[in-house]
Amino acid sequence: MAVEMIVQAIVLGIGATLVMDLWALARKRFFGVPALDYGLVGRWLGHMRHGRFRHAAIGKAPSVRGERLMGWFFHYLTGLVFAGAFLARVGGEWLQRPTLWPALAFGALTVAAPLLLMQPAFGMGIAASRTANPWQVRMRALLTHLVFGAGLYLAGWLLVLL
Repeated sequence: MAVEMIVQAIVLGIGATLVMDLWALARKRFFGVPALDYGLVGRWLGHMRHGRFRHAAIGKAPSVRGERLMGWFFHYLTGLVFAGAFLARVGGEWLQRPTLWPALAFGALTVAAPLLLMQPAFGMGIAASRTANPWQVRMRALLTHLVFGAGLYLAGWLLVLL
């Protein structure tokens, strides 16, 4: 049973993260909104090895070997961890008949990670307070994480159909 739940969390996490990435591609193509450069996430992680957890501006920090791959790996790993936390919260019975609202609510909660952890560490301030248009950054982050929640729901139905 535990192995089955882990496999389900992996499918949910990859599926939801993939939906979020497809959303980012569509947003870039149709609206010209740039996607997050996951190389910067890898750069942030790479600097942690040397005890550096915060940056004035992550884009100006020295690059780290393999940062893009490291960033993308971490992005999908985060999706897996979030999916596991979601399943732990809603229980395995949600997978019998997935419902949208719990998945969207959980997606909305996950926006805390970029607003309270990553953006401050990247030099953007808490909830992008040091950016030129903080509310725009916040709303885009919230929408992206709601899309992650929708991806949990869609991946949940994929599991039902398989």
